[in-house]
Amino acid sequence: MKVTPLFDRVLLQPEQNEDMTKGGIYLPSVSKEKSQIAKVLAVGKGGELDGKKTEMQVKVGDRVLYSKYAGSEINIDGKNCIILRQTDILAVLD
Repeated sequence: MKVTPLFDRVLLQPEQNEDMTKGGIYLPSVSKEKSQIAKVLAVGKGGELDGKKTEMQVKVGDRVLYSKYAGSEINIDGKNCIILRQTDILAVLD
């Protein structure tokens, strides 16, 4: 299924957290925190925010850091994804 976000929204696929710490201890899924790093899958065309034109700062394929409790979680073709506003993205990672 193809999903195209509207206005200033971005579709992300969060990265999986590691199952083992750097010290070699395995973590059960209950104790793992939700990842805040994701890959951009789709980007809206921008729009107006408070009467000002919003241009999109991210593009498909970027790795980004986003706010912990931002967006709405959705399931697309068996993949867990998040759709959120561009303003909830904190940084683009290299």
